[in-house]
Amino acid sequence: PSFGFLFDIDGVLVRGKTPIPAAKTAFQKLVNSQGQFLVPVVFVTNAGNCLRQKKADQLSHLLGVPISQEQVMMSHSPLRMFKRYHEKCVLVSGQGPLLDIAQDLGFCQPITIETLREKHPLLDVVDHDRRPNVLVSVYFCFKILSVVLFGEPVRWETNLQLIIDVLLTSGYPGNPYHRENYPHIPVLACNMDLMWVAEAQSPRFGHGTFMVCLENIYKKITGKDLKYEVLMGKPSKLTYQYAEYLIRAQAAERQWKQPIQTLYAVGGSATLSQDDEINNSWENELASAAAAHCRSVLVCTGVYNPHAEVPLDTRESITETVFHGHRDFRFDPGLVEPDHIVPDVDAAVDLVFQLENFAP
Repeated sequence: PSFGFLFDIDGVLVRGKTPIPAAKTAFQKLVNSQGQFLVPVVFVTNAGNCLRQKKADQLSHLLGVPISQEQVMMSHSPLRMFKRYHEKCVLVSGQGPLLDIAQDLGFCQPITIETLREKHPLLDVVDHDRRPNVLVSVYFCFKILSVVLFGEPVRWETNLQLIIDVLLTSGYPGNPYHRENYPHIPVLACNMDLMWVAEAQSPRFGHGTFMVCLENIYKKITGKDLKYEVLMGKPSKLTYQYAEYLIRAQAAERQWKQPIQTLYAVGGSATLSQDDEINNSWENELASAAAAHCRSVLVCTGVYNPHAEVPLDTRESITETVFHGHRDFRFDPGLVEPDHIVPDVDAAVDLVFQLENFAP
């Protein structure tokens, strides 16, 4: 094969925990009788609350085909490349086994919000029932050198408060705020989805909604913009480049000699351009990854609405054409036009096989 698949999960293969019926049919076409994939396949999800292996096991069960963790790309997977942060003390925000996830990615000194509030019990006081009875602060000597936002947390008020504390004290929460400390310590964020589709009839808050809250609180307090060292997860350029790197690794492992020319992003939109101030030093790590084409194949089983209008100016907030992407992303309206629109993932696989003249 000279092509590969990047499959979205939510709204394409599953809704919440319920498989979309077309998904099993589609994946029977993608494997041979031994269960080996006939083309390189990567599952690209903006989820960040579990390890890759767990997601691979879930997908294997849902789709009825064996899937390895090397085929799964979580929103946080590119953090493996950010080795300059791995030795440093980092504050991690999100839910799920955060320490396991951080350590699996290479971080040696991750600290959770929960640990931080135990060390500084005076900082988390919105919920009266969680306020400390004894007004003492535990001595906490670590300097937090960066903040990693893995995904939406459970207790937003706690996470928002403590992350702001870390940013406004240059990594020494519990100290008085020093507003002159700008730019603040690095913030690395995974998954900018404003909303996502589960079993409910309308979309649910995603990590992007939490980020909107954090950005606006920071700006309201300081008058300055919250800056991100990097934004990853769909639709960032970094995510698609890393996914392509995984596709090439699969092709090499199977000893397929044909170069991968085209990637088909099923359920995903085109990559958006990121504001220039963000540090793109990671690009050197993936310089060899450069497929000739990336085609988007949108399916009508997820968030995508074929009847929605696209805003001409992404800064507009007119109700009918509101831009749901992240603050730091801009796009040419032409970029969000899908290359193909199909009813479901089974139709997407059929279409790609037809376009590529590929007969399994």
